[in-house]
Amino acid sequence: MMNFFKSNRARSVLGLSLDGNRLEAVVLRRSNGSLHVRQTISASLALSPLTDDPELVGREIRNHLDQAGVRERRCAVCLPLGWLLTLQTKLPELPEAERTSFLELEVERGIHGGSEALLTVHSIFRPKDGEAYATMLAVPRNNLGTLERVLRAAKLKPVTFGLGIGALQPAARDQARVLALAVRSNSIDLQVSGGGGIVAVRSLDEATDAQGGQKRISAELTARELRITLGQLPGGLADGPGKVRVFGQGEMCRQFVHDLSPRLEAMGLTVEAVEQAPGGPFEPGLPPDLAASPALAVGAAWVRGVESNLEFLPPRVRPWQQLIHSRMSARKLAWAGGAAATVVLGVVLAFGVQQWQIHDLQSKWDKMAPVVKELNDDQDLIVKYRPWYDRSFRNLRILARLWEAFPEDSSVCAKSVEIRDMTNIVCSGVASDNAAFEKLHNRLCDYTNEIANVHAEKHGAQTGQSGQRTTVQFGVNYQWAEGVANGN
Repeated sequence: MMNFFKSNRARSVLGLSLDGNRLEAVVLRRSNGSLHVRQTISASLALSPLTDDPELVGREIRNHLDQAGVRERRCAVCLPLGWLLTLQTKLPELPEAERTSFLELEVERGIHGGSEALLTVHSIFRPKDGEAYATMLAVPRNNLGTLERVLRAAKLKPVTFGLGIGALQPAARDQARVLALAVRSNSIDLQVSGGGGIVAVRSLDEATDAQGGQKRISAELTARELRITLGQLPGGLADGPGKVRVFGQGEMCRQFVHDLSPRLEAMGLTVEAVEQAPGGPFEPGLPPDLAASPALAVGAAWVRGVESNLEFLPPRVRPWQQLIHSRMSARKLAWAGGAAATVVLGVVLAFGVQQWQIHDLQSKWDKMAPVVKELNDDQDLIVKYRPWYDRSFRNLRILARLWEAFPEDSSVCAKSVEIRDMTNIVCSGVASDNAAFEKLHNRLCDYTNEIANVHAEKHGAQTGQSGQRTTVQFGVNYQWAEGVANGN
């Protein structure tokens, strides 16, 4: 049953990285064997997740997520390497149970605080000499408790606490020595892997500095720290050629790789720039600013079900587990187990039907997604350019209403019509007599729902050959105001 739930973990997760006061988040969804990036966030926090009030920090994170429209509650979190305490020891040939006790003693002896104050995981590697070593990584439980309170205040549910550099360069794949550098906003994460495990993990906090308002990565300092780190490796891992994989993106990272390469070539190391985080395939392809994101790598590893022995999420003991171990007898436990199994079976069947329906709907959506995207793009263009187009044909309605006001017997003729700003209308013309002119004026005044402030003026009259006044020249101006009463 546990294997069933593990293989059917949630299809979506929020990858979250807190690098100092920098928040990076990416929403991932697994569908038909591919990963889809739904939303991304990159923001600066005004509060520190470790030193400020967890409720206020969580509320600030929640505000950023709400502004981006993120509704995903499950989150896979990258722990800062600055929280880690590391210790390395040679591992004697011991049974599994005794090995765990041996490593706990080594932690208590080498790291102040012991198991009560620290949550410790270990990675075992075997270099070329064949001897086994263990690298122990410890995080203060106070830091983890503070982080959990921050996430709870942000209405998030952590599903894993991992290392971003460990997700970018999984150590279990490396039998040869591999140095991995992950360029972060304020530091560089360094991991040395080999022999099937993690050999060393460090945070190079002083490698990044600001000069002239622009951030710069010191290739000289990074090369010196790599030389120091290699000199401390056991089992012959310090010698021989190897490669350095640099995870990052942007012009700053490319310049860093360019400056670092000649310094490492003298050490027998080759630099490889990596602009694609593992965990694909991604559909569609990843944008450049996400290619080597630790948050993306940790989220992709969890949603794909990749297991890691570097898990720092504290285990939870449920109240019902305490009740079972303390108060229930074996017989009651059997009855409760049978009833629970029946309930679980019904829930599993219900969820199975639901998952089948979701899968069917998701398949239909994947087929229509390109068409929907095209329609949404067209709709965005319509909204963008809508102010430039007027579907109401206002100018035609203005001319139509003016034409209707003219008498049908052609006793009034227009010489010019001018529409200013689609609101003010000026018309000049000739009327056969005063009665025809007054008829035009009265009709315009009758359109009280569309025409306001009608002003009419007579400019003079023309006389015929007999000397009698025959025509009247006039000018009319008014405002087009639909729904507004006539102010004349």
